[in-house]
Amino acid sequence: MFGWISSSKWSALIASGLIAASAASFPAAAQEQLTEGKDYMRLKNVQTVESGAKIEVIEFYSYGCNHCRDLEEFLGPWTKKVPADVSFKRIPVAFQAAWVNLGKIYYTLEGLGREDLTPKVFLSIHSAGVKMHEENAFFDWAGTNGLDVAKVKEMWGSFAVNSKMNRAKTLAANYSVDSVPMLFVDGKFKIQPHLLKGSHKDVPAALDFVIAKARSERKK
Repeated sequence: MFGWISSSKWSALIASGLIAASAASFPAAAQEQLTEGKDYMRLKNVQTVESGAKIEVIEFYSYGCNHCRDLEEFLGPWTKKVPADVSFKRIPVAFQAAWVNLGKIYYTLEGLGREDLTPKVFLSIHSAGVKMHEENAFFDWAGTNGLDVAKVKEMWGSFAVNSKMNRAKTLAANYSVDSVPMLFVDGKFKIQPHLLKGSHKDVPAALDFVIAKARSERKK
């Protein structure tokens, strides 16, 4: 049901820069008309978005999830070219204790303006076996990846990061998130990779399709 990418292949893709290139080669099938209720779902309870005039796209995920890692090969490049009227954000979930600190890693990196390190976080956890959920292991990792460890520790323990973690928990409950990766568009549509013909690789095209639908509905 889910695609799988070996650690060695994932490492090679990052090292060679082919992750970005792969995003441009989605199969034609992914461009086909998607069916509501089959390929994507309309939420019964529409959620309020926080993006104002922009169409909000949320990915609920965890650095500890191997399926989220696999999706990142395709979603990562897409996030770098979202339309001007779209706002994309990630929301970490904490289905298990270790994932709480992994969520704090994301918000720490975000607070420091270093979300670009996301591929390296996935790689370190799933390929190198770094126990990133352990504070000291993360701080050591941050230092070896060019970050000011003192600033990392300050951000890690900040009110802002803790507040975002609490908000993430609330949002996951509001959206009834019980598995990841799970994506939502404009508070009304849900996309799950395993429901798409090509699973992870079809997610960017599905997002484009559903965003267009949300855009048209906003004009009504």
